[in-house]
Amino acid sequence: MSTPIASNFTRLTSADLLKFKRYLIENVGRSMEGEELQLGDRAEFMKQRLQEVYVQTKVVLPEDIRKQIFHDIIDELTGYGPIQPLLEDPEVTEVMVNGPKKVFVEKAGKLIKSAITFDDDDHVMRIIDRIILPLGRRVDPDSPTVDARLPDGSRVNAVIRPVSIDGPSITIRRFSRDKLSVQQLIDYGSLTPKMAEFIRACVLAHLNIVISGGTGSGKTTLLNVLSSYIPEEERIVTIEDAAELQLQQDHVLRMETKVPNLDGKGAVSIRDLVRNALRMRPDRIIVGECRGGEALDMLQAMNTGHDGSLTTIHANSPRDTLSRLETLVLMAGMELPLKVVRQQISSAIDLIIQQARLKDGSRRVTAITEVVGMEGDTVVMTDIFKFEQTGVGQNGKILGELKPTGIRPLFSPRLEAAGFKLGADIFMANSGSNPGQRR
Repeated sequence: MSTPIASNFTRLTSADLLKFKRYLIENVGRSMEGEELQLGDRAEFMKQRLQEVYVQTKVVLPEDIRKQIFHDIIDELTGYGPIQPLLEDPEVTEVMVNGPKKVFVEKAGKLIKSAITFDDDDHVMRIIDRIILPLGRRVDPDSPTVDARLPDGSRVNAVIRPVSIDGPSITIRRFSRDKLSVQQLIDYGSLTPKMAEFIRACVLAHLNIVISGGTGSGKTTLLNVLSSYIPEEERIVTIEDAAELQLQQDHVLRMETKVPNLDGKGAVSIRDLVRNALRMRPDRIIVGECRGGEALDMLQAMNTGHDGSLTTIHANSPRDTLSRLETLVLMAGMELPLKVVRQQISSAIDLIIQQARLKDGSRRVTAITEVVGMEGDTVVMTDIFKFEQTGVGQNGKILGELKPTGIRPLFSPRLEAAGFKLGADIFMANSGSNPGQRR
């Protein structure tokens, strides 16, 4: 097959180089079809085949340009194209592709525009297909959004035209390969040792806990940490849209939703999985995120003996969490009076842990709040721990303290019955200062 461009480099434009790169990708990709090779052998074979195809073209590029094109092609055929280096960077926690020429990353809680670009919309679409096709997912104009996950557990969302006006979009939320420990959260200033001791007692005493916070605030990370307190002998069922929890226990059953097939059938929702989990003799049910009618099933499970359940929810404060739960329960389609919904919530939820990403990019627990019960038509709540901002330091760092409020929770007898007699110093208002964690 003849090459698509002239072999005189001086006449090659950027469009010619793009055309040439696509030619190489097409030919190397075709030559790899049907090859049964291990990953390492496949990469070496691909490099060898790429060199052969390049020589056959009789095009001679400057060495720096040739190396860059070869690198791009290997990333394209074995990884995820231009964003592969970003996914290999341990400091990158999120990758956001807003069309082919706008790629942003999050590092240390800050958004930064990357110098990396895609060739065009088709190039972005090829990477989206590379991510979702092995998972049996699809995206097209009739179904223009898709959720998926990479083999390393990173969460992926893709949106294409006509919904995404400026071209295909990819958002990848990365998770650390090494699960964060409680001590690391304390070192980062996200928790204090007293808060960690209190939360540990609550998990082991089978309290029902909701972690609330905004997008990217660290809810899933905190949920992973809380789940690490669950004893090995307990049977845990996890339910997620895209599996990303990293539980270390041996007796864990992981379930994930399923999208409908081309005929619109065969979908399995979180609500379906919550209902099914009740038949699986779970000691713990962990729902990665409540965002629909499954909230009603979750509350009913909590109210019928399935204590110790954990979940996350999008909300900006503990009070907002209750309002959000009310809305989600009503989404189940049941015509329930609002007071009944609130009674369900107040009797099911014991504790709300509020997580936030502050303006300086740090992620912290900003409140630990007990759901006390009902007074009239109102759900009563009490803050047990609270973050108090005292100012803003150099480089925009948020200054403040995580402090107990001085109030001992009403569920303390449940903690004591489970063998946890927490000292008064944990809840004393003057004992929460943690100067080492000031920021």
